[in-house]
Amino acid sequence: MGGIRSALSRPRSAPPRRAPITVLTGHVPAFRLAVVSALLRAVALVLGVLAVGLVLAQGAPRNDDGTFRNNYPHATTSFGDFLRWQSERSDVPEPAGGWRTPTATPDLAALRGPAKTPSVTWIGHATVLLRLGGLNILVDPIFSARASPVAFAGPKRIAPLPIDIADLPPIDVVLITHNHYDHLDEASIRRLAATPAGSPRFVVPLGVKAWFDDIGIGRVDEVDWWQDVRVGAAAITFVPVQHWSRRNLLDRDRTLWGGWSIAAGGLRVVHLGDTGYSNDLRDIGERLGPFDLALIPIGAYSPRWFMQPKHLDVDDAIQARADLRARRAIGIHWGTFPMADDPPDEPPKILARERERAGLAQDAFDVMMIGETRPIEETNETKRRPDANAAATSAR
Repeated sequence: MGGIRSALSRPRSAPPRRAPITVLTGHVPAFRLAVVSALLRAVALVLGVLAVGLVLAQGAPRNDDGTFRNNYPHATTSFGDFLRWQSERSDVPEPAGGWRTPTATPDLAALRGPAKTPSVTWIGHATVLLRLGGLNILVDPIFSARASPVAFAGPKRIAPLPIDIADLPPIDVVLITHNHYDHLDEASIRRLAATPAGSPRFVVPLGVKAWFDDIGIGRVDEVDWWQDVRVGAAAITFVPVQHWSRRNLLDRDRTLWGGWSIAAGGLRVVHLGDTGYSNDLRDIGERLGPFDLALIPIGAYSPRWFMQPKHLDVDDAIQARADLRARRAIGIHWGTFPMADDPPDEPPKILARERERAGLAQDAFDVMMIGETRPIEETNETKRRPDANAAATSAR
């Protein structure tokens, strides 16, 4: 086929000349091919970005039966694997005199007084008190002697509780990462809700609000992955991690799990709760980082054949810090409740060795004493970047 140029511009006797039709004949100048190719690549890129954005906007994926699942494919473990682990494991020999997780005597008067600087206090396991942007934020509070549904069995606290609920400043908001007993403790939740200053606001993963309803506690917000809530000047975003949920034999993955990104006072902090290593950590860093402080679990990692999909080991934690783009990291989830086969005091020893091998300074990834409070420092990078609250809000 040929195209017809304007016949009116030529004498009638002149035979019409055939011009190439670029799409149909393939006679395409090289520069046109390059332009078309570039346009097609741009369209594909835009569609890819939109698809990724749509997936993130949809929140946590679900299985056909309505249970939640992780974002990225990974090895899974079954109840049979759990029984195998229980049958094969042997008790970690306790040293003479018991386990001695380093502890500090907190300055309770300073803790209850007005916060002069942003700070983090490690109360043990995954329980931390953050004082940011004029708020007192408590994450995964467990003040009980055991991480268990019963008082007579289950993982027992091996380090003394440095701070009790009565010692805390008035808590503005409590953040729960997931419903496992070492992160969601009923006795502690009931005591917090009954404090003289009044119940704090609770922010929980999808599905967990019903548990609060059952025990008669209100002021609960329930969120999906990448959703955020405003509490005072803070933007608090629920972020995806690779884990699972269960409170009984019949509710596996019926409620969501995750971590928390908190942007307040020009600072950004992330608490990962429990997680195995996955690309979720990179996603968090790209969307909400860089972070001034990352609270990263470093314990309960052994045996790896069973724990790897659900718990970081120290090497994974060091990579997680990099993926999150965190200036500083603190290792949590160790030295409080023996949850797995690794000795409770082992993670900090491995961290010191692997940190040196990775060329990191001690303050780049450190551990704290139980009961210790440290400032969360503002850096030049913090001062230069846009307001953290606005950045977090734009990620919704």
